[in-house]
Amino acid sequence: MSAPLPDWLVPLAARLPDVTTVELHWREDRGLAGNSTPAAVLVLLGDGAGGPEVLLTERAGTLRQHSGQVAFPGGRADPGDADAAATALREAVEETGLDPAGVDVLGDLPPLGLAHSGHRVTPVVAHWRQRGPVGVVDPSEVARVESIPLAELFAAERRLRGPGGYTGPAFAVRGLLVWGFTAEVLVRVLALGGLRPPSPVDPATITLDEALRWAGASA
Repeated sequence: MSAPLPDWLVPLAARLPDVTTVELHWREDRGLAGNSTPAAVLVLLGDGAGGPEVLLTERAGTLRQHSGQVAFPGGRADPGDADAAATALREAVEETGLDPAGVDVLGDLPPLGLAHSGHRVTPVVAHWRQRGPVGVVDPSEVARVESIPLAELFAAERRLRGPGGYTGPAFAVRGLLVWGFTAEVLVRVLALGGLRPPSPVDPATITLDEALRWAGASA
């Protein structure tokens, strides 16, 4: 049986059942055909020594796609996966060694289309009720696994002007640069639960090269 949620997670759990793609202002859904590839990611939130934390990974630099990028644990659905939560948890176990017995799934966001990759990704939001050890399982897939305090994550924020006309949030923390799909999902999840502090009135816009140097300086 799931344990009671910490107070800071209660508003987010209450919002998940009825949130819509329109409400999330997701802009990359157009152009996706019905045969898009289903995938899921695990947005895992839990209490840490410095307050609420989120589990993130850094993809291995040798991967052909999205090498070196920061991501939630997750990946494509397998035929044996019962649902998006099963996909997200399976991938998290494979990538980080997470013990799923200590995780309570709170709910899903609607599947979010990524026209550039042909995927439709369901973010699965979960509470890390019983913390256990996590780390790199396969270095050919994942280079780092970090549980990042939200307060630390939001201590510095910029607007990133990236490839393909992307402009969106970016966060530099512990030598990692969080941007793109991961940053976009993270800010939406935290905004739903009232966990994201107000953004700067006029955040500086920087290029990807500048952002990478900025992230390195934050290590």
